[in-house]
Amino acid sequence: MSISIRRATKEDCPRMLELVKELAVYERAPNEVTVTLEHFTESGFGTTPVWWAFVAEENNFILGFALYYIRYSTWKGQAMYLEDIIVTEEARGKGIGKLLMDRLITEAKERKFNRVIWQVLEWNEPAINFYKKYNAAFDNEWVNCTIAIL
Repeated sequence: MSISIRRATKEDCPRMLELVKELAVYERAPNEVTVTLEHFTESGFGTTPVWWAFVAEENNFILGFALYYIRYSTWKGQAMYLEDIIVTEEARGKGIGKLLMDRLITEAKERKFNRVIWQVLEWNEPAINFYKKYNAAFDNEWVNCTIAIL
């Protein structure tokens, strides 16, 4: 397998959104993806992008991606927030996630972020085991909160 990692482009958005929907099925929330392709694309490649991503591809076909944005802490400054790291089911277990995570860590260092932060579902053992290989710290103290703005 010859996988290449590169920065995502606007043209990658349709395939990336397909993978987001695949992840939603895996995470038992297939109807929760409500973002449109237009909004997704504009948010990453419009005049004021709010996210950046790397894609993993083989033979010009995207098998996975990692998408992040900048999170700010009044205590610690800027951090990379990993929103999603997704590898299509058929390609899992082949080191693609590691290639993406390693590229994210390089990006975080280059941009002088002091940490990479993300969330993982407590039942997602494969992901938890993957993150443990990076000596990730798991925080059971903080509770997620959301206010839906309709």
